Amino acid sequence: MTLIAFESPVLAIRPWEDEVLDHLGFDPRSPYVERFWLAIVGPSTTWLLRRIAACFDATPEGFEMDLGETARALGLGDRSGRNSPFFRTLNRMVQFELARPVGAAELQVMRRLPALTRRQTTRLSPALQASHERWQADQLKVPPGEVIRRRSRQLALSLLELGEDPEEVERQLLRWRYHPALSREAVSWAVERQRQAMAVQQAG
Repeated sequence: MTLIAFESPVLAIRPWEDEVLDHLGFDPRSPYVERFWLAIVGPSTTWLLRRIAACFDATPEGFEMDLGETARALGLGDRSGRNSPFFRTLNRMVQFELARPVGAAELQVMRRLPALTRRQTTRLSPALQASHERWQADQLKVPPGEVIRRRSRQLALSLLELGEDPEEVERQLLRWRYHPALSREAVSWAVERQRQAMAVQQAG
């Protein structure tokens, strides 16, 4: 694969719009991505996707990413050289169609990731392949509406754990095109779940 070189020290990061994935895909900070995508793209690409997802939360229209600073923040040293660890990390996002370059200084990145393809699952370890098959079988047992409900709850809980207040979490779910009633219910569930966890921690 020919590596893409980004000559500019600052890269414009914009969301890669996808109506289906923006609604049904997996947040880069989700358990699915951590368990399965991590084994495909590696830890540095997973952490970069998570970092970009957090920035999209704050600026949904996109932002400017300082390549040198980001490389150092991820523990990848300097950005220099198309064969540097950081440029390989950027290129893995493109290789696996999680991002696409637009011109010399702009990169569109998916806000949510798809499920692994059949071909990608063959690259997992035997144990992870079996785990992914169980996950797929479980998904077939769950009505589509329940899948969306569970995902909205998990996203709400993740955002609360990142320090967002409930009102901002609800606004973020609405930006991700969840139904207002579902967004409200998901936030209420997440707040209560967090409260219960804190009570157990204090009691223990």
